[in-house]
Amino acid sequence: MNNDDPSPEGEAEQDISEILQIRRDKLKTLQDEGRDPFHITRFERTALSAEVRDGFDVYENSDVTMAGRIMAKRGMGKAIFMDISDDKGRIQLYVKLDDIGESSFSDVRRLDVGDIIGVTGFVFKTRMGEISVHCKTVTLLAKSLHPLPEKYHGLTNQELKYRRRYVDLIMNPSTRATFETRCAFIKHVRSFLDGRGYMEVETPVLNTLSGGATARPFVTRHNTLGLDMYMRIATELHLKRLIVGGIERVYEVGRIFRNEGMDTKHNPEFTTVELYEAYSDYNDMMDLFEELLSSAALSISGGYEIPWQGAALDLSPGWPRITMADAVREHTGVDFMSFSSVGDSVSAAKEIGVRMPDGKEPSWGGLLYECFDQRVEDNLIQPVFITDHPVEVSPLAKRKTADPRLTERFEAFICRSEMCNAFSELNDPIDQKQRFLRQAAMRSAGDLEAGMMDDDFIDALEYGMPPTGGMGVGIDRCVMMLTNNSSIRDVLLFPTMKPMMD
Repeated sequence: MNNDDPSPEGEAEQDISEILQIRRDKLKTLQDEGRDPFHITRFERTALSAEVRDGFDVYENSDVTMAGRIMAKRGMGKAIFMDISDDKGRIQLYVKLDDIGESSFSDVRRLDVGDIIGVTGFVFKTRMGEISVHCKTVTLLAKSLHPLPEKYHGLTNQELKYRRRYVDLIMNPSTRATFETRCAFIKHVRSFLDGRGYMEVETPVLNTLSGGATARPFVTRHNTLGLDMYMRIATELHLKRLIVGGIERVYEVGRIFRNEGMDTKHNPEFTTVELYEAYSDYNDMMDLFEELLSSAALSISGGYEIPWQGAALDLSPGWPRITMADAVREHTGVDFMSFSSVGDSVSAAKEIGVRMPDGKEPSWGGLLYECFDQRVEDNLIQPVFITDHPVEVSPLAKRKTADPRLTERFEAFICRSEMCNAFSELNDPIDQKQRFLRQAAMRSAGDLEAGMMDDDFIDALEYGMPPTGGMGVGIDRCVMMLTNNSSIRDVLLFPTMKPMMD
């Protein structure tokens, strides 16, 4: 790395300022000479780094035109070596004084690590066997006015990686690989569903009502209409309207917004795929998710065995299916199916240190869910389907005929994380209206996560919705698993961050 480009990490503020000024001075000199690099509008390349490396037998001794960012620069008297990075990797450049002349060689000497250049030259191998480009011309295409982090340590400050993702991507190939995997997974989801006859659609992000999930929404103001609107917390209710309309297999990959706390599993905006299939139920959705995720692991990672958060996961098809009540009984010894009163449920929950959250009235189903959430979920490592959730926490799921306290709902858990949520969808408009009314009453009583009354959705159900299986899958958590990342911020290019204070 050249001497006037030390690392900004650990340097005194005045040194950083000096570096910034030196680079600006270099730019000013070029501009005064009528050679402003920012006036260049286009540079046509004939090859990328990976193409040259992988196809050396074809490219050897052939002329190429390449471009990229200088990542390293080493001077050796009348020769300079540089590494440039492009979209497909890195390649070494060799620049010799005798080949390009004194003036051009002087320009190359003044280049800084971080500058973006274009070169022409021929492909060869050095005596050390490294595939390189022997440059005939070097053109500065964009001047880097800010130094990159020191090359051996990269950008290591985790918060700065999130705030300055552009620098993170420049310095850390592993970050690039994470988002390539994210892209591959979303493509896999679309291909998987398209191949099964699903139609991809788009539904509104702004709504006059908040519904489809239990979550606190973001509120915004529509000035022309003069009313508050809600950023969607789910795509569910619009997609089920489309099932009513006769689109029997439908899905949407979309951004969801929930005004909730942030931790390693939660970001206020995140991505889901929600899908609905007429004439199916939650058992079909279990089969579908298991096949979707197992096939993604096989396609993207090359096998069913995946490391994540210190665990060796096995995503081979055939995941166990356990009711929520059985999971609670297995891990805590409390058998909710034997209780006949809310009082019994309260007493049993207290014995294992579980209480309802503040502001929520205790109920049999609510306490069953809290016991699972607080005492069971953290024990679930290998893939498992938790089924038959209580109706109190499942306002859009169909009741089980054998026990109306429960619903035909499941969540898939892997390594203590919920990966998807699915139902046999409630298609009874009378039952649905009563559940909406209960949610609305809870909201009026102060529960800001409770849903609202959606009369238009009730009207849609009254036209008739066939038996339907539906599912929402957390794209971000699936990518976390496939890339062995422990924080959702690692798989979001631009996670939500609190503004830095001066």
